[in-house]
Amino acid sequence: MNILAHLHLATLAHSSLIGNTVADFVKGNPYLTYHSDIADGIMLHRKIDNLIDNLHEVKQAKLLFRKSHQRVAPITLDIVWDHFLSKHWVNYGLLPSVTQFNQVTKAHIQPYIDAYPVDYQHFMNAMWQGSWLENYTSIDFVGNVLSGMANRRPKLYLLKETIVDIKQHYTQLESLFFLLYPKICLAVKEGIS
Repeated sequence: MNILAHLHLATLAHSSLIGNTVADFVKGNPYLTYHSDIADGIMLHRKIDNLIDNLHEVKQAKLLFRKSHQRVAPITLDIVWDHFLSKHWVNYGLLPSVTQFNQVTKAHIQPYIDAYPVDYQHFMNAMWQGSWLENYTSIDFVGNVLSGMANRRPKLYLLKETIVDIKQHYTQLESLFFLLYPKICLAVKEGIS
């Protein structure tokens, strides 16, 4: 799951939005650095990532990618799941639109953002300025995100080519999303075991 899903799932779990979004910028034991609410959010993010990695549907989705690209498929899938969540927001959203959800989550995060890592601040500000959450509905935007990630991290150069796999297996990936996302929502509501 990427940023939209982590914000959505954090909201379902009544968990810290900052903790759930800063998690990728924090290494080690978050309880040594952050207040327990934030650290709990970081740990929820990590549990969600672990759950995702082990779901049968995600393993099936990974196999839809060319063998040469399966190494980067999990990263691509994180973006793809956000695409489908944004596209089908009406089925899962807690507010009528992704735009409204983005505004509410920004209001909860932005006033406190200066207390967190600079990379996190840049990421979140770029997300808000670029309207990423709303733009995830566009498959072309997904392609641009993957290309941007590939350009920033040369070891992941194959990411930009995975848009081909997404487009080729779009219907299957969407069907897998409809199976896996309700499972994740339920696990989060139940506190993930």
